[in-house]
Amino acid sequence: MKTDRHTRSALQLLRQAIGDRRAVSLKITRSCRTLRHMLVGDEALRRLRSLRDHGLIDRIPTRRQLLFGAWDMLRFVIVPAARDYYLHKEINFTFHQVLRFLDDPLSIADPTGLYADFETITGHVMQVVHLNPVYDMQLLSMWPDGLQRFEAEVAAMVDGSHPRAATIGAIIEDPSYHGKLLDYIRQYRRDADGTEPIVRQEQSLRSDPHFANAERTFASLPGYIGWCNALPTRWSRLVAHRATLKRFPLDVGLPFAAGQP
Repeated sequence: MKTDRHTRSALQLLRQAIGDRRAVSLKITRSCRTLRHMLVGDEALRRLRSLRDHGLIDRIPTRRQLLFGAWDMLRFVIVPAARDYYLHKEINFTFHQVLRFLDDPLSIADPTGLYADFETITGHVMQVVHLNPVYDMQLLSMWPDGLQRFEAEVAAMVDGSHPRAATIGAIIEDPSYHGKLLDYIRQYRRDADGTEPIVRQEQSLRSDPHFANAERTFASLPGYIGWCNALPTRWSRLVAHRATLKRFPLDVGLPFAAGQP
């Protein structure tokens, strides 16, 4: 069985990812809210405090630490893993990102999800076959009924009744993904600690210990926040970090001691 991503022309997929007028209006509304959160930062702070209060993180990083940590997540895990995966699937990586942008522009702009709307986060998880969805489950747990609402959305994707079924259908390349994701969410809601994540298997990069360590670090929200907290706090040191760190360290505790000024 193949999805629309495999069977439709590029022009058809572009039109499908854009959606109708109502879909475009909702995208603009979500994008404006997310941009405001990014500029002001109050929503991200509220979410981080919620994570701290629930014991998922020990302390809250600065905004600049979050920014440079997000860049590290992108360059060491998200982008190389996606390129590797889509090469394996024989899907054009650049065109795939265009489709993702058209479906939801801000799902690409905020890789951390700390500034995004609830609907942007859930849409992102449904439009991308995830390397590991644990991070997103922890992120959605910040809403009191977040996982319950997400389960309902994925169930709607499976039965075809979700309002974004068509636009997400232009992107998703694995016809079995949403069914697997639904099973995983239901198990995770029953036993978060005892549920094995659905890890994307087609990743030849895992033979590289540097990538494997980066994947382990950024797979969870506490891991990402811990990495951010271990980064320097001064702009000059952060810029130097960005310029000099070319490969993810095998021991993340050595080069970036917590509390480094």
